[in-house]
Amino acid sequence: MQVSNLNEVKIYSLSCGKSLPEWLSDRKKRALQKKDVDVRRRIELIQDFEMPTVSTTVKVSKDGQYILATGTYKPRVRCYDTYQLSLKFERCLDSDVVTFDILSDDYSKIVFLHNDRYIEFHSQQGFYYKTRIPKFGRDFSYHYPSCDLYFVGASSEVYRLNLEQGRYLNPLQTDSAENNVCDINSMHGLFATGTIEGRVECWDPRTRNRVGILDCALSSVTADTVIDSLPTISALKFNGALNMAVGTSTGQGKIFTSLEPEHDINDVCLYPDSGMLLTANENPKMGIYYIPVLGPAPRWCSFLDNLTEELEENPESTVYDDYKFVTRKDLDNLGLTHLIGSPLLRAYMHGFFMDIRLYHKVKLMVNPFAYEEYRKDRIRQKIEETRAQRVKLKKLPKVNKELALKLIEEEEEKQQSVWKKKLKKLPNILTDDRFKVMFENPDFQVDEKSEEFRLLNPLVSKISEKRKKKLKLLEQQEFLEQEEEEEPEGKPSDAESSESSDDEKDWVEEVRKQRKLLRQEEKMRWQERFKEDQQTVLKPQFFEIKAGEEFRSFKDSAKKQKLMKKPLEDRLQLEAKLGTLNVSDTTVGSKQLTFTLKRSEQQKRQQEAEKEHRQERKRLRRSAGHLKTKHRRGRPFH
Repeated sequence: MQVSNLNEVKIYSLSCGKSLPEWLSDRKKRALQKKDVDVRRRIELIQDFEMPTVSTTVKVSKDGQYILATGTYKPRVRCYDTYQLSLKFERCLDSDVVTFDILSDDYSKIVFLHNDRYIEFHSQQGFYYKTRIPKFGRDFSYHYPSCDLYFVGASSEVYRLNLEQGRYLNPLQTDSAENNVCDINSMHGLFATGTIEGRVECWDPRTRNRVGILDCALSSVTADTVIDSLPTISALKFNGALNMAVGTSTGQGKIFTSLEPEHDINDVCLYPDSGMLLTANENPKMGIYYIPVLGPAPRWCSFLDNLTEELEENPESTVYDDYKFVTRKDLDNLGLTHLIGSPLLRAYMHGFFMDIRLYHKVKLMVNPFAYEEYRKDRIRQKIEETRAQRVKLKKLPKVNKELALKLIEEEEEKQQSVWKKKLKKLPNILTDDRFKVMFENPDFQVDEKSEEFRLLNPLVSKISEKRKKKLKLLEQQEFLEQEEEEEPEGKPSDAESSESSDDEKDWVEEVRKQRKLLRQEEKMRWQERFKEDQQTVLKPQFFEIKAGEEFRSFKDSAKKQKLMKKPLEDRLQLEAKLGTLNVSDTTVGSKQLTFTLKRSEQQKRQQEAEKEHRQERKRLRRSAGHLKTKHRRGRPFH
């Protein structure tokens, strides 16, 4: 459990830690919990409280028993039962969900607003009905006395859908171009909508007239406020009959506390009458936070109060914040090796802990110009960032220059093509931030001399040769800092067609060449290993003979090794000659093999002794039977 403290408000993150995959068996999960300390110490309030890829919205039912969350991919909704602390059901949807609302106390009536203008109704059994609104929606609220759904979105109108009559009513006309959020006061039924102009319009559902306008953008901006754009209303919520909270896109307002998770937050839900926060993130795992200042823990996880109280009574001092971990190499660079064994250094694993103040003092004495170098590096990075925003004329990156030149040429060919209008526009890899590291980090450099690259790309065509020549010219131009470039002249269509027809022959020839080169390299490596083996001096080795076996010579093992190298047919013939193998035909037409196990000398002697013993017993029984027959006939015997 991770604990953060901002403005003297403690926040306990209950979802941090490692998560186990769903496809792991229970046995492997238990094994991981025994081995990994992080897995064993994690707190999992609700089992499988996550989405396959991204979670978009999360809400709690009015009775507090069910938590519903939507996510992707594929679009779906999951319902979790807090009494069972596990997943109750899951339903897949046709498109992504913008927001949803629970109309009943439990999960029996749900309304989903999709990103394709569809409104989907679900009952306890599943899908119930689907309809569509004229404009793309962003938020909606439900008015219980009149059974009206109010939808706001990319329009100046507020659409009304009556669920009792099953039809649309006349919309409400606002003074704004678009509306972002809306809410209805549960005490007196006042409807409020937040606009992109930074105003809040309040309407009376009974008379369908506007009763007031609140300009939040104008009141939030003061002389000391620095903003980049006009504040728009991004959040709106009533609290009681007279209080209303308004959030703006620029973030004006006094900060009570803040959460800084690793991934972006899509939605936040406060569990009713408690201090628990649920978040939907740009991550499969949804966030659970507990803030004791906001309220107590829910009754289904009341143990959190006792847990947090114990942590506050026995606070653990964060020792590592005041100490610096250094290795022996760091001590050599700082000239502090003589402190090893003294109280100033605490040995830990492969290094030492030392006071952070002593570390900073010594580092400043060793390198007094460290701050100036850091400052110069930061200035240089800022200048490079501003240069990167300028328009560049075929300036190639430092890494994978040939690949970048190939992509530039392909982009130019697409632009010059006659069919460029019919071609689907795809993002360019050079301008895409997801592939930016591939042209900056040297670890992603394509190794053209590797075996995989040479086998997958065997053809070195004339186009690639010209590209290399062009690359050299561009490097010379960059070195000489020339601003103007001459475009390479084209060539006639006949030459291009002739080159394209010869590509297949060149490909086959180049494949053969590459294979020959690979064989030669493998032969050279084998010869080097053979020379190294000849130069090595062999040491005597001792072997242990198992009990019951006799040592003859090393020739038997050599014969066995040679026999194992022979094919199966030769080995079967040899076994048949020795009598340990019998091959016969069956009535069905197949072959039947009968193997006789080889016996050791000790086993043979033991079997011969047993055979002699059985024959001796048979002779004794025969002699005893002969004496009995004589006695019955009345013949005395001596």
